[in-house]
Amino acid sequence: MIEQTVYMLNALWFKPGGAEKYAAYAAAASPAVERLGGRRVAAYRGVEALIGDWQPDLLFLVAWPSWTAFTQLAADPEYQRIAHLRAEGLAHSVLLRCDGLA
Repeated sequence: MIEQTVYMLNALWFKPGGAEKYAAYAAAASPAVERLGGRRVAAYRGVEALIGDWQPDLLFLVAWPSWTAFTQLAADPEYQRIAHLRAEGLAHSVLLRCDGLA
């Protein structure tokens, strides 16, 4: 089976003061993400929901070379040491696996 690129859409809602904690997490997680082949494609700050009730503080898309590469992140010892920072900074999050369209 040939694995294809997997895109993960991250939608984040910060706790009060959580943006700084999440920034520390992102900086600390970056080496593990890059080592496993992950790369940020785009990032956006939520401004205004025009339809629906969905107002994340931050949206970003990460491309992974495969589903296997993505799942290896959670098991990575370096990542496990700093993963608590993510939870400490977030009130809510949505992580949506996406496949690219041709």
